[in-house]
Amino acid sequence: MSTIFVLKIVAIIALLAILAVIFKPLLKGTYRALKMVVKPNRSKEQRVARAHYRNAMILHSMTSSSDALQPNLVAELRAFSCRS
Repeated sequence: MSTIFVLKIVAIIALLAILAVIFKPLLKGTYRALKMVVKPNRSKEQRVARAHYRNAMILHSMTSSSDALQPNLVAELRAFSCRS
């Protein structure tokens, strides 16, 4: 490879890096807009419902894992999971 060819490649890479730094806010905004189109944010009600469901599933898995060892604790955990 000749030195001129290498210098051209280095200049092109430097130019692309400079353009990326200059247009970074525009690129970030475009990325966020495309992300919102593909996967919109959940509403507050959806987030709360998902948290309640996740907590109920955690309690359910706790009851399943210790069913034979501590039946009284399992009964209490099942009561908690029914309320949530």
